[in-house]
Amino acid sequence: MMMASKMGVAAARSTRAFATRAARASPEVTEACVAALKAALDERAGGLLSNNAVVSTNPNILEAHGRDESFHSSIAPDAVVFCSSTDEVVTAVKICAEHGLPVVPFGAGTSLEGHVNAIEGGVSLDLTGMNQMVEVNEEDLDCRVQAGVTRLQLNDELRHTGLTFTVDPGADATLGGMTATAASGTSAVRYGTMRDNVIGLTVVMADGSVLETGTRARKSSAGYDMTSLFIGSEGTLGVITEVALRLHGQPEEVLAAICPFPDLKGATDTVCAAVQLGIPLARAELMDGRAIGAVNAHFKTSYTETPTLFFEFHGGTSAIEEQAEAVRDLANDFGAQEGAFEFSRDEAERKKLWHARHNAYYGILGLMPGSKGLVTDVCVPISRLSDCMEETAADVEELGIIAPFLSHAGDGNFHAIVLVHPDDDHDMRRRQAVFNDRLVDRALAMGGTCTGEHGVGHGKIASLEKEHTAVTLDHMALLKKALDPRNILNPGKVVRSDRK
Repeated sequence: MMMASKMGVAAARSTRAFATRAARASPEVTEACVAALKAALDERAGGLLSNNAVVSTNPNILEAHGRDESFHSSIAPDAVVFCSSTDEVVTAVKICAEHGLPVVPFGAGTSLEGHVNAIEGGVSLDLTGMNQMVEVNEEDLDCRVQAGVTRLQLNDELRHTGLTFTVDPGADATLGGMTATAASGTSAVRYGTMRDNVIGLTVVMADGSVLETGTRARKSSAGYDMTSLFIGSEGTLGVITEVALRLHGQPEEVLAAICPFPDLKGATDTVCAAVQLGIPLARAELMDGRAIGAVNAHFKTSYTETPTLFFEFHGGTSAIEEQAEAVRDLANDFGAQEGAFEFSRDEAERKKLWHARHNAYYGILGLMPGSKGLVTDVCVPISRLSDCMEETAADVEELGIIAPFLSHAGDGNFHAIVLVHPDDDHDMRRRQAVFNDRLVDRALAMGGTCTGEHGVGHGKIASLEKEHTAVTLDHMALLKKALDPRNILNPGKVVRSDRK
């Protein structure tokens, strides 16, 4: 009961905070700002800039730019500006600042915590038209791209160079958006997250000034690490328009493996042991039996419907075989049946396996047609992953909710996909909230975090406030106020708009 009460207080605080800040600018101010945007961008497009800048107030376009992949309802902006250069972003931000209208950056719309909801109205800056490669430095294994380039587009461009960009969140997200949310995904266990792979940024600040961060050097001790400041800032400190990235060589060979287990503990303990022994796993993913069943139904596959690990190994022929055999032995030690560990070098088989894993979310939604997913995102030290997932599975049973598990097991991150349906009654919504509250509390008690890769948006602000002390949160708010004194940059995300 204390858990439910605590959740209710947090939810009430969140509602009050947004209620006091959600008043949009007057229609007159909004109309004046939109008119100024159209005049400035139309004029410049005819001369200095590209001819792609468009300002739209079409209701369908507004609605589409006010929602992401989450269960949060759409909150539409007052206008959308389609940008194709940093200069166009500068122009738009300056005009919005003059009129006091919020600016909400928009990429592929694949975020999961309401990051693009225009809580206080304003202008959505659609950066998908900023999709140009700026430079590729093959000898130094780095590149620079505009923020609207997607990860699949980048790897298509790199294919002939023998290089690859390794951060893989599953969705074909824009690299600007991935940077803004500090994304990671299936390959982070070996290659790291966006925090490890971004080496420099171009950022448009709240006053329209342009900030350049980082260098192409492999290391630097020159001043504050401004690049890291903006990674994970979710558009609240500046609008990212270009990203410099670290690249890796394409692996000589790739081997994929799959192994079902009778229980979650055997699977998680196998991955934990592999990481502790230093086996260089390229991917180590886990789905529980309910998730595997959803994948089978959606993709017409026939995987064993028990907790299942999906692996990938990168390297030379003998190296990846040794790695796979070592993990197979561990799997057998932790309860996998003899012969259950199967692996393949066949590219078609690998693509089929990872397509199923990357799109498992949509298969899970099929378990309850018409539902949306409340996607949890806790991350714990890998030695506690077994305990965290087992205790959470017990909560699923106790509370009678539908919440299949997907896990980036190699780095202790897992998602319970809580299915939320419009027809759910009050009691079901209460149980879903209690589940989420318990899960976050459990992860924090184990030394973990409320979000490993999805970010805070406005959906996890209450959880962020559990994770950090008041002093830490106050300093986050001070930083936000220093860089965005008028609070026009994606207000209501990460820190509350009314936090002093």
